[in-house]
Amino acid sequence: MNKTLSLTARKNKYEIDMCNGTIMDKLISFSIPLMLSGILQLLFNAVDIIVVGHFTGSQALAAVGSTTALINVFTNLFIGVSLGANVMAARFYASGKEKEMSEMVHTAITFALLSGIVMVFVGFLFSKAALILMNTPADVIGQSVLYIRIYFVGMPFFMLYNYGAAILRAVGDTRRPLFFLVISGILNAGLNLLLVIVFHLGVAGVAIATVISQLISCILVLRCLCRTEGSYRLQFSRLTLKWVYLRQIFQIGIPAGIQSTVINFSNALLQSSVNSFGSVAMAGYTAANNIFGFLYTSVNSITQACMSFTSQNYGAGKWERVDKVLRCCMVLSVLVSGVLGGGAYIFGEELLKIYTSDAAAIQCGMEIFLYTTATYFMCGLMDLFPGALRGMGCSAVPMILSVIGTVGTRIVWIYMIFPRHRLLDVLFISYPASWLITIVLQVICYYFVRKKMKTARKTAVHRQ
Repeated sequence: MNKTLSLTARKNKYEIDMCNGTIMDKLISFSIPLMLSGILQLLFNAVDIIVVGHFTGSQALAAVGSTTALINVFTNLFIGVSLGANVMAARFYASGKEKEMSEMVHTAITFALLSGIVMVFVGFLFSKAALILMNTPADVIGQSVLYIRIYFVGMPFFMLYNYGAAILRAVGDTRRPLFFLVISGILNAGLNLLLVIVFHLGVAGVAIATVISQLISCILVLRCLCRTEGSYRLQFSRLTLKWVYLRQIFQIGIPAGIQSTVINFSNALLQSSVNSFGSVAMAGYTAANNIFGFLYTSVNSITQACMSFTSQNYGAGKWERVDKVLRCCMVLSVLVSGVLGGGAYIFGEELLKIYTSDAAAIQCGMEIFLYTTATYFMCGLMDLFPGALRGMGCSAVPMILSVIGTVGTRIVWIYMIFPRHRLLDVLFISYPASWLITIVLQVICYYFVRKKMKTARKTAVHRQ
């Protein structure tokens, strides 16, 4: 019966069969909607920054931009756990375990709701102290605190959307989350213009618009899960926290969340160093950092594809496809990041002008671009190997190596090299340096983990 139900579920036109047929075309079909979804999610913040920068001023622009790294530090641990939900859902789905799939889905959604509520209180209680620790200038900290506190009111909606979307990605459905973000993104842009230009609410207006748009995307994704006929159908009456599934989700997701949180902590330290140059440099970094966000979400969509495809094929016992998935993803990642990174540098001034008309801020942004855009392909490769390992259930070691390679390098750079050469471009050389070191560590890790798994497979086959 379970097998019959699985086959019925797989007939859903939005799902992708990751375990059979060609790989590259399916990876592209999976990645493009996910890439566009990530870009739209970034547009929530980008539109905030564009509107507030042009209609309220540089101080408001710096205020909103200074919260980005801090928001990521606060949220990425919980968002990382959603990767664990994605991996386990993909594994249960591919192996036809309907009961386990359903119980895991309800556990994941319950955890998303509870963690979102916790984040509301975290944002209210700790945002000001954290911004002070980041050396946020006195002329912008009031607006920064206001923005972040309103933004965090929407955390339950943000968490529920991301966990719901992670479950849909696990079965190959990346198109419907894209549709939902198109709707909420258009609403966000319209509300930004209304609340800032017409009602003159400044940073409060853009924060309120973001919260409302997150609510809409949350409602749409939950409605989608409730109406599906597959094993991942959501029923609110069955919401629960089952430790057996939560533990499996945590084993994969918490290391991923810690990695992301610690890396964003290093970015917060870097933000603190940028803050020491004043509000003009902060505005330039805010604009440049938003463009980095578009680059990152583009290559990260391929990492997400790698993880989902690897997890399904791992669950189905198709080891040769696991290796092919990684090779195809490496090719895609280098192509996408090379084209987008090179384009970001070539058209850098025009892109920065979208965010600010301040010539000095644009110049600061171009200094940051000098060492970070053309080399961005290394960032994509750096994340692919941990993604593949997480798809196979190995998450802790890649996390440790990423923290050592990325965070360790940046901390050494910020506290030992940068003080001797206080220039923005010198500060941002730490990006490609940390990417390169982390790639070397992750490749070595993947080689030994994969070798161990191949040996275990041969032993199992021999015993049979």
